[in-house]
Amino acid sequence: MPNRLKDSTSPYLLQHADNPVDWYPWSEEAFELARTRDVPIFLSVGYSACHWCHVMAHESFENPSVAALMNEYFVNIKVDREELPAVDSLYMEATQAMTGQGGWPNSVWLDHDRRPWYAGTYFPPRPSHGMPSFTQVLLALNDTWTGERERVSDSSARIMEHIGSRNDLIVRAKSDFTKDEISFAVTSGVESLASSYDPINGGFGGAPKFPPSLTLEFLLRYEAIQKLNEKESDPRVMQMIEHTCNQMARGGMYDQLAGGFARYSVDATWTVPHFEKMLYDNAQLLSIYAHLYRLTGDEQALRITRETADFMIREMLTTEGGFAAALDADSLDPVTGHSEEGAFYAWTQDEITQVLGQEDGDWVIQLCNVTTEGTFEAGKSVLTLHQDPDDWTRWHSLQTKLLKARETRPRPGRDDKIVASWNGLAIRALVDAGSICGRQDWIDCATRAGDLLVSTHLGADPTHPGRLVRVSRDGKPGLHALGVLEDQALVASAFLALAQANGDDAWRELAGTLLNDIKLHFQQDSGLTDTASDVEPVAKDVATRQVDPTDNVTPSGWAATIDAALTYSALSGDVEMRSWAEKFIPALIPLVASHTRFAGWGSAMFVTWLDGPREVAVVSSIDSEFCQVLARGTAPGMVYAWDPEQPLLQNRKMINEKSTAYVCRGFVCDAPTTDLGELKKSIGVFH
Repeated sequence: MPNRLKDSTSPYLLQHADNPVDWYPWSEEAFELARTRDVPIFLSVGYSACHWCHVMAHESFENPSVAALMNEYFVNIKVDREELPAVDSLYMEATQAMTGQGGWPNSVWLDHDRRPWYAGTYFPPRPSHGMPSFTQVLLALNDTWTGERERVSDSSARIMEHIGSRNDLIVRAKSDFTKDEISFAVTSGVESLASSYDPINGGFGGAPKFPPSLTLEFLLRYEAIQKLNEKESDPRVMQMIEHTCNQMARGGMYDQLAGGFARYSVDATWTVPHFEKMLYDNAQLLSIYAHLYRLTGDEQALRITRETADFMIREMLTTEGGFAAALDADSLDPVTGHSEEGAFYAWTQDEITQVLGQEDGDWVIQLCNVTTEGTFEAGKSVLTLHQDPDDWTRWHSLQTKLLKARETRPRPGRDDKIVASWNGLAIRALVDAGSICGRQDWIDCATRAGDLLVSTHLGADPTHPGRLVRVSRDGKPGLHALGVLEDQALVASAFLALAQANGDDAWRELAGTLLNDIKLHFQQDSGLTDTASDVEPVAKDVATRQVDPTDNVTPSGWAATIDAALTYSALSGDVEMRSWAEKFIPALIPLVASHTRFAGWGSAMFVTWLDGPREVAVVSSIDSEFCQVLARGTAPGMVYAWDPEQPLLQNRKMINEKSTAYVCRGFVCDAPTTDLGELKKSIGVFH
């Protein structure tokens, strides 16, 4: 019999709707029941593409005897971390504080005031590797709750004090800074990245190795500003960019048959991925490869840009016009009859030969490093492409045959909820890549996704007209999950990208609506907060609201807000918006300088701030070379306008009836130019 999750907008929660566990969604109803029954809350947080979430569900939550214990001793709440990131963030911080590590599934036990008092991640069905079984944990925690309630209270109070003091420190950061401080932080950031760079395999640190999208964007902008200012480039910067991008594109983390990137590599060499494909990774990496192509003209970067954009549109676009959250890591293995990680993607030598025949099969086996023993599991290999084929036509033909054969396998599941901030990243990436590559169809897809966010997400809760809801599914908005800071900021950035590409100033005005909502509801003392002041906090007795200026897998809402506000101000001439956003810069300075891997978007935004950003207004016909060259400008964070209705075009006229460009930065404008070469030089068109 289905439990209370059956009407959820979350595919992850729907996966648990038929569990024998009496699950509740995150709700006051669940906490009230816990008070009435005088039992603690068990909170389980995960997401649909999480392999170990599936494992624990199968081992424990689908087990009637385990479910009976859970139902008897606890009120059980299931949360999709992608729907309720504020809930996930608070209790992940608690888990890390209590155990020294984190991850998903996240398993947390709460008191009636939502305070955590015990936490862990995955618990096995039987004692293993020094870990107690999940049943042992349930029984022990029930004993603690019933017999040692004072111990529970002491534990929860310590954890909440730790979280509150950390937040309090951040939101009371100073509000003044100098240009020299920003420049020093940026230079120190390059040194910080160089010190942790892997010169053999690319990327930063060891295994597991995640795609460093945000730090790569910082490095791309840093290199661009050096070239624009005709300063000598630091050779380490392009080495870090090009080597990392090359290694990721040639490794198993990149799907060599269909395009698109998996979540991360389990090894240091980018060979074996964790196979889930997330929208946010592919969107951010699409931007990186498009920007690398724009900066250098690298042909491989262009190929990866095209393949990644096509993958996103082919496999992640929903019927409503938005982009699905993820493709699962697991799928049914026809040989074993079980759901296995990587079953859809990995190959044996025999499987390749059966599809291609001996001669072509041997060629692909050697080209793609498919070994006898396998590079993955059970004799299977993940396809890599460590060198270019000597015959691209042959490779494309055989690639198509392998892809057709792979399509006969059971496909991984798709989490088709629409996450506002992730769609913001996808929109901005498709606009960037489409403009750079001359693909209007990609820009059209981005525009349709923007339309969905406006029609379904923005103001769906009538009490918050300037606020997005974070998720929707099948065109139904998730009113239980109002947008957080990253949703407002990243969607504002997406709307500003659409305003520039489409020449439609309505998108800029919509971005202003989102930014003004941040100004009204997402401030605390001298800082920004991840959740709004007009919604109930996750835990009621934290003195300050949750805030995290560091990046996670997506840009921090703090840095994204400043970035969007700088862009909006440059496009609008709104000096007040810029001054407001600059108040939040100082908190990022020590992070950029010393912890750059975790502040990539703040670092990239600092480079934008140092460059202006440049404002370019072109008075010309839309099909002129002056307009076409705008997308190739590498000036960090550059904004442009070409439609007469846009503010940057006000009082700007053609000179001698020729296409004319006006370029300004830092409240100072160059003389208007009708020289295309001069425009290219001033915005950094290098090829």
